[in-house]
Amino acid sequence: MAQQPQMQIVQPKARYIKGDIVLFRNVERFWLGLPGHTFVGRVERSWRHVDTGKVLYDLTELGSLSYRAGFDPDYMRPLPATDAMHDIDTAPLSETDTGAMTPAAVAWLRQHLAQDSSTLPARR
Repeated sequence: MAQQPQMQIVQPKARYIKGDIVLFRNVERFWLGLPGHTFVGRVERSWRHVDTGKVLYDLTELGSLSYRAGFDPDYMRPLPATDAMHDIDTAPLSETDTGAMTPAAVAWLRQHLAQDSSTLPARR
């Protein structure tokens, strides 16, 4: 009986630039079940490790604003602006009930209307 070939998902190698927002996972803490294994960070710089030649990244952890150095990009994933803004972009703005929108969409709408000195539609 022939074995089926097993497929592995291969993540493409990503290059990050200063200012990119990323999700980082500390793989050792993750596999050990320890807290604090994943955080959101902002890329501050990249550099090449002198011994291995691998590109590493320094990040600012956004939760604590602490600067942390030497992160392996294999354990980083980009957090694209389109994903972060999806709830605002898809908010049901024709609804008069703001309860149908996410908090981020409501906050954006209120800020936008405040700049126009308009008011939200009245509830019926």
